[in-house]
Amino acid sequence: MDDTPHHQRSGRHDVVELRVHGVSGARPEQVLGLAHVRQVAGDDSGGFHRAAETEDAERDGVTLEAYRWGDLPSGTVARTLSLVFLLPFMLSNVAVWMRPTDRRSGAGVTVLCRLLALNLTVVYVVSIGGVALDLLAWRCLGAARCRGPFDTMAGLDGREVGPRLAVLALLPIAAVAFLRLLGTRRPRPAGNPLWAVEPMVGRLRAVHVAAALAVLNLMLLVARTAGGATASTTVLLTLSAAVLPVCAGLLAVPGLLDRAATMRMVTRTASAVGAVAVALSVATLVAVALDERPWPSSDGLPGYDEVASWALLTQMTLLVALSGLVLGHHGRGDRRNALPQGLGAAVVAAIAVGLGSAFAANLVYQSGNLLGGYRGDGGPPLPYQWTLLAFFVHVIAGVVLCGGLTLLSRRRRWRAAAAITARDFPTVGPEGAERLRQVTRAVARARFAEWLGLLAITYAALSGIGLATSLLRLTDLAPDQLAWRVLGLPAGAVGMGLALGSYLVAAVLVALILGGVFAYRTAWFRRHVGILWDLGTFWPRAAHPFAPPSYADRAVPELADRIIHLTERHDGVLLCGHSHGSVLLALAVLRLPPRVRQRVVLLTYGSPLDRLYARLFPAYLNETVLRTVGDRVEWRWLNLWRDTDPVGGWIFAPHRPGDPPPDPADPAGRVDRRLRDPQGLLPPPGERRPPPVRGHHPGESDPDFRAAMSELARRLRL
Repeated sequence: MDDTPHHQRSGRHDVVELRVHGVSGARPEQVLGLAHVRQVAGDDSGGFHRAAETEDAERDGVTLEAYRWGDLPSGTVARTLSLVFLLPFMLSNVAVWMRPTDRRSGAGVTVLCRLLALNLTVVYVVSIGGVALDLLAWRCLGAARCRGPFDTMAGLDGREVGPRLAVLALLPIAAVAFLRLLGTRRPRPAGNPLWAVEPMVGRLRAVHVAAALAVLNLMLLVARTAGGATASTTVLLTLSAAVLPVCAGLLAVPGLLDRAATMRMVTRTASAVGAVAVALSVATLVAVALDERPWPSSDGLPGYDEVASWALLTQMTLLVALSGLVLGHHGRGDRRNALPQGLGAAVVAAIAVGLGSAFAANLVYQSGNLLGGYRGDGGPPLPYQWTLLAFFVHVIAGVVLCGGLTLLSRRRRWRAAAAITARDFPTVGPEGAERLRQVTRAVARARFAEWLGLLAITYAALSGIGLATSLLRLTDLAPDQLAWRVLGLPAGAVGMGLALGSYLVAAVLVALILGGVFAYRTAWFRRHVGILWDLGTFWPRAAHPFAPPSYADRAVPELADRIIHLTERHDGVLLCGHSHGSVLLALAVLRLPPRVRQRVVLLTYGSPLDRLYARLFPAYLNETVLRTVGDRVEWRWLNLWRDTDPVGGWIFAPHRPGDPPPDPADPAGRVDRRLRDPQGLLPPPGERRPPPVRGHHPGESDPDFRAAMSELARRLRL
């Protein structure tokens, strides 16, 4: 590539139009509208592309360039599938970034989210321990009731209980190591990372590993002491139990992990706790393997039900506390719907907890049924029966709520949409009536996003279902027994609910796996579900260290460096960001030095900056931050939006027909430009089809887009 500035070669004003796509993961040929492109910077995961030598490299005197970042969150099929298994951890990590702006409430939300993330690790280890220790070591190899070859696995069937437990305890340890391995895979790091919290991941990792090993030790030692305690087992049990409150304490003190003044002390403490947990695990395995005393006789591993019950009860208690804190927050609400700030934290945490506990319960439940280890002894452990039943009830309640809210809001959404289309198309003949109804329906569907806040409040309140089922578990009754005694329901009804809950969890897992594969292989599918992966892996790991790493640590600095490079070799840069690409560009603008900002203009379209990000992450992407972005580019910023777009929207003012004019003294009032969608109801002359409804689709070739770019180019050249 010839790096000589274009204006020195041609004598003309030289401008580069840098386009950044959204979550669709579009190919650079699609972003640029060219048949052939070549990569000029970056690599296969995230690269900058321009027209090939055989293509016209300029349009309207502007050189086109595209930044493709779509493979950073996923990349390969294996990487995408790993996101499925890390989904609960990823969601718990997103929740911590949704805290409200109020310092006290925000600190409380951060602490509760981190404790919930720690509890997810504990529940994960307890479920793996349920398969390895309770099902395989105790039931299958002890009572020899499992299907082969698991009743004689690795020759352990002839061993004593202690050695069997010690050997199979290596499976949960390997599972934790596997999670750690998945969490350390990341895009190539940039030299100037965006987020300052990534060094905290090491401290979080030490805390989570220590808690995981401590819980594993407790499962072994509680089972061993059920037949009588010795001095060594008592000491090990006491020390292992003490590790858990220390781990929780490191997370529970507000700001302790984040404060620079205590960073070295916390790092050393977390490392020391992790080392102690490893030493206790080695001592526990040796003590259990060498203890020749007889073990108590029971259907399941002694004490396992109690450990699982308290892990799940703690999880539900933390979730209810988080929901109560958010719903009771009286700070400034959403400026449109007056919703409590930080509401997204409770909702996303509830989804993370629901998926995590359901995956854990179904792993134990289905493994036992598959191996035949739960025959004749009352079924799977009671905590998991209640968890699967709670998941089934929760999903049914969620479906009913979504359906009810859809019907409840339909009339109001349709009324608002009809008012919008009536202003856009005041005179419609009979031939356009049906098309008008279709457009009104598209606007009404897009406006459902305005009602998500009410749905979120109700969903957050549903966390009480999980707490109630956890408390019912303390009755030591199975769900069918309690239903028969209290409600008089036959056991088959509750058993059907458990089976349906188990199949529902399996269906969710299969759907997520297929979604991960199709999101990688199919652009259409990725455009609709990719926002989950891209939003989840956008935020860094500030709660769960085993969550997927943040790709923004590479994408945003890489964008900023490229913009700086382009301004050094060209007269200016037109930044064009669609959907999530507008978020990446907004953050990149905040990193630009003053000399570069003067030669940059910004165009966003289909942008979720205000409609989603400012609402979900009020402490980090709020109106103040957005106004700072405008100030950095000296308000050379235009935002194009459509009423048919369910994701993007206006940032500062809608400017719909009939709205009051913006304040001329406020430059933010000139940023947003509403695009009528579609352009018309009837087919243009010579066409057979009417103009399409664009919705959230990009529109780089649309006349409105080109007009906005021409206006920004003129501002840049002044």
